[in-house]
Amino acid sequence: MNKKEIFYDEINYLKNEDLRNSLIKLIELLPDYFFHEAASSTGKYHPKYALGDGGLLRHTKAAVRIGYELLQDPSIGNKYNTKEQDLMLISLLMHDGFKRGIIEEKYTRFDHPLIAAKVVLDNYDKVGLSLEDATFISDAIKTHMGNFTVDYNGNEVLEKPHTKYQNFVHMCDYLASRKCLLVPFDEHNNIQL
Repeated sequence: MNKKEIFYDEINYLKNEDLRNSLIKLIELLPDYFFHEAASSTGKYHPKYALGDGGLLRHTKAAVRIGYELLQDPSIGNKYNTKEQDLMLISLLMHDGFKRGIIEEKYTRFDHPLIAAKVVLDNYDKVGLSLEDATFISDAIKTHMGNFTVDYNGNEVLEKPHTKYQNFVHMCDYLASRKCLLVPFDEHNNIQL
């Protein structure tokens, strides 16, 4: 499987070549199951395009595309510099990368944002990120669940977003999970324009 090729469009949304190269290396860290799992096993929290084989991949591509489109609007995008925009798009691509754990588990890990955030921080030097950039990405990933911070046992596990970057990443993920917003995909899991 050529993971880099699967995310060709998303990689090329980034303006900074060094960050594109880092993103390619981060994509290689994604477990193989990521490319085949559904975004939701029940279908309760995601639209039809995010269900079935490759649903998690399509959900991720939709979240990144929503982020990219929003950043093209000057009234939104001008609130962030180019590097911040690239780092938020990287965060969106990696946000659900370990949804079922490092090694695939049977069910979604409620703490998957913390796992993905830790993978980025643990590998920042190997993928060519500065600690500052890895921390930015990690902080945006770990809060992408928004107000959904309590696990199945009622324990407060996740942090809510509090920066404009964390809120942006959460908003794009949230919009990509709305059943009323349908994103058209082709047979290769690419967004049709």
